[in-house]
Amino acid sequence: MTQTTLPTLPNYINGQWCDSKATESLEVINPATAQPIAQVPLSPAEEVEQAASAAAIAFQTWRRTPPTQRIQYLFRLKVLMDEQFEDLSRTIVQECGKTLDEAKGEMRRAIENVEIACGIPMMMQGTNLEDIASGIDEFMIRQPLGVAAVIAPFNFPGMIPFWFMPYAIACGNTYIVKPSERVPLTMQKIFHLIDQLGLPPGVLNLVNGGKVAVDAILDHPHIRAISFVGSTPIARYIYSRAAANGKRVQCQGGAKNPVIVLPDADMEMTTRITADSAFGCAGQRCLAASLAVTVGEARQTYTDAIAQAASTRIVGYGLESGVQMGPVITAQSRSRIEQLIQLGADEGAEVLVDGRSPQISGYEQGHFVRPTILKNVHPQSEIAKTEIFGPVLSLMHVETIEEAIALVNSGQYGNMACLFTSSGAAARQFRYEAEAGNIGINIGVAAPMAFFPFSGWKESFFGDLHGQGNHAVEFFTQTKVVVERWSQKDWSRKF
Repeated sequence: MTQTTLPTLPNYINGQWCDSKATESLEVINPATAQPIAQVPLSPAEEVEQAASAAAIAFQTWRRTPPTQRIQYLFRLKVLMDEQFEDLSRTIVQECGKTLDEAKGEMRRAIENVEIACGIPMMMQGTNLEDIASGIDEFMIRQPLGVAAVIAPFNFPGMIPFWFMPYAIACGNTYIVKPSERVPLTMQKIFHLIDQLGLPPGVLNLVNGGKVAVDAILDHPHIRAISFVGSTPIARYIYSRAAANGKRVQCQGGAKNPVIVLPDADMEMTTRITADSAFGCAGQRCLAASLAVTVGEARQTYTDAIAQAASTRIVGYGLESGVQMGPVITAQSRSRIEQLIQLGADEGAEVLVDGRSPQISGYEQGHFVRPTILKNVHPQSEIAKTEIFGPVLSLMHVETIEEAIALVNSGQYGNMACLFTSSGAAARQFRYEAEAGNIGINIGVAAPMAFFPFSGWKESFFGDLHGQGNHAVEFFTQTKVVVERWSQKDWSRKF
């Protein structure tokens, strides 16, 4: 049998594709087939230095490029992404394991952020006030920071870099993307589109790698701002190290998202939506429902319905028709999820629907875990507090909405909380009192549109300004206040 050599992915630095001089690389694995599809280099710190230096040089000219000209490149990028929409979506399926519909939804959100960033000529405007004192005017302008970077996660390889990148360059910054080494192919293809734009060299750069590259980004003096999405322990590490180096940082961390089901909820709709939330993307998203808290009489009806939904969900390779859920990202992730399911059982929860060790016909080596339901989870148990990041939904029960809100607010995370009800009063109480940055009312995944910030509270976020929308503009600019006086000459005598 002839062994096929896997392609090793290049970096993109200063407007050129360049092979990494890395001495180590990792295989990129299709999680549904467990087959390698590429090699990604673990780039050394010197290649981060090359990208940062190129970006710093490019910044001097790029910041002087009018914003109306900067956004023309984004308009062209949107067209190219639309043209390659299907191919980009299929690449996400192959390296990340999602269903094709989920991948298409992800790419649509990425493109929406490009569209919103095209509004920078208005979004970046400052403020002014005449006559703050006699003959003195004052105004505030926004100016770009310099070089910025994103350290991206595996679970949304096409979307999450676009929470940040288009706003950064539209504001006049230059940028470095460090994709997850588990899923580098989507961003590789996007940079092939970027290469067609005619951007000045150094404005956008791509460096593949692992921890060495990450630490080099955190420490590099040219890099002024860093965006990150991932687990809370890593978010805390990145925030601490980058902030200690004087950088502006925004770090989205983990989550344990609760959904509250009141007795007056539309149970058919609630079941469908919460099943999509908990099991969509195999539970590997920071807005996945992790806890379902039934209130009062909702308990039995919802429990029966969600168990049925979990048991009948179609699991398989995301490129095949009819598949509703794909695999988790790695064999190690699958093992960890299954161990946490066992932890829940050991702590007294009932494994109502057990998704461990499934056999998926034709994909027996894939990293699959079927939807799993843990019933009667104790609020103080470890499984109730731990981010599983897999297709596992824990069920709890309380008697009042006040108890439910108290349960929501007792958690260490604050990424999302959702309520299902027909009561406007209950919805307002929940919206007002729930301590989470993204609130859903009869919504299972409260993902903000691109013109709103992707919020997060408590251990789910480190920083002040979030990704997307006006928050992104504020993050990627610094304000300058000018106080101005001119002498009161009678200029009419000169003309």
